[in-house]
Amino acid sequence: MGDILFLGHRVPYPPDRGDKIRGFHILKYLSARKRVHLIAFADDPRDLAGKAPTEMTGHASVIWRAKSRLRASIEALLTRKPISLTAFDSSAVRGAVAALLAREAIDTIYVFSSQMAQYLPARPRQQVIMDFVDMDSAKFAAYASEGRGPMAWVMRREANLLFQYERAIAGRADASLFVSEAEAELFRERSGAERVQVVENGIDTEMFAPDAPFEQIDAIDALIVFTGQMDYRPNIEAVSWFAETIFPQIRVRFPQAQFAIVGRAPSEAVKALARQPGVIVTGEVTDVRGWLAAAAVVVAPLKLARGIQNKVLEAMAMARPVVASRAAAEGIDHADTLRVGETAGEITDAVIALLDDPAAAAHLGRAGRARVQARYSWNARLAPLDAILGIGVEAPPHRTAA
Repeated sequence: MGDILFLGHRVPYPPDRGDKIRGFHILKYLSARKRVHLIAFADDPRDLAGKAPTEMTGHASVIWRAKSRLRASIEALLTRKPISLTAFDSSAVRGAVAALLAREAIDTIYVFSSQMAQYLPARPRQQVIMDFVDMDSAKFAAYASEGRGPMAWVMRREANLLFQYERAIAGRADASLFVSEAEAELFRERSGAERVQVVENGIDTEMFAPDAPFEQIDAIDALIVFTGQMDYRPNIEAVSWFAETIFPQIRVRFPQAQFAIVGRAPSEAVKALARQPGVIVTGEVTDVRGWLAAAAVVVAPLKLARGIQNKVLEAMAMARPVVASRAAAEGIDHADTLRVGETAGEITDAVIALLDDPAAAAHLGRAGRARVQARYSWNARLAPLDAILGIGVEAPPHRTAA
């Protein structure tokens, strides 16, 4: 049997943000079964020095993505392609893929995120697994519906061109994967694609555990926590909505309440929220678990969310009570293990109810952890890959130097 080539839009280690977490665990899972080679982009200088999982036995090639947003936008207009593709168009990656396919016996190409499908051979002799994760074109369509003027036009253009591309790639792939049944069904309905399957996200329940060793933070009364990559538009919109509309109402009932926005690369809009009473913007932290453990309530008030939210699973695994928007809870088997609100009033009431009743909040947290342990371990969630790829556990060959 041949090897696997894993193409990633972002190097999947260290697993310190949502897309990298899924990629890391898939890479680790596949490497326990076959020899896996990695070609991926890096957009953080620290990722260039990152170490591949010890289980990985193939070659790793990490290539810096230096193209500016402006250049990608101009190229997209000139070539009538989506910006999502031109932003990741690289002759260096194209050369690396061609060289590896010529040198190694590859029988499966695992494409992680649609941006990387442009590096597939014109007529692949290999099995192609397209892990879309989420339906990105639907995200841009939602942005377009909310926008105005030139930006709305840009988002509509992106949504339409990317959807055409997604549908074409799904037609070429042996399997198209999505992170939740809701995303998979949406793609089936809109594209008419076949061979669409679900491989859900999981969680490391030994690492994210209330009794695991991690650095604690000082206790803060009535602490409400949001975690995430804070230059990501849906996260920016979520914390802005919460801090400006919901949190002031909570402070009427709990004047001492604090809202901590925990995550790296906060945008200027996020930093500005720290000027509001009770709002903390931490920036990057070494370990998010300390903030989760200290939280009286964890919130995920995303108005736009695709697939399964790692931030919600992490909080549940830490046995914290969670209040999430309907969009953030979609795709998670959460019956009676978190609170869901649609409007600002519903989310406000849910948070206040949990702050008012610590015993109920603790019970909800314990139920959430039990659900995650039973349902969302990574091995359990990734097990469908064995049948999809037609592989089983076997000892991969010796490691090749990167």
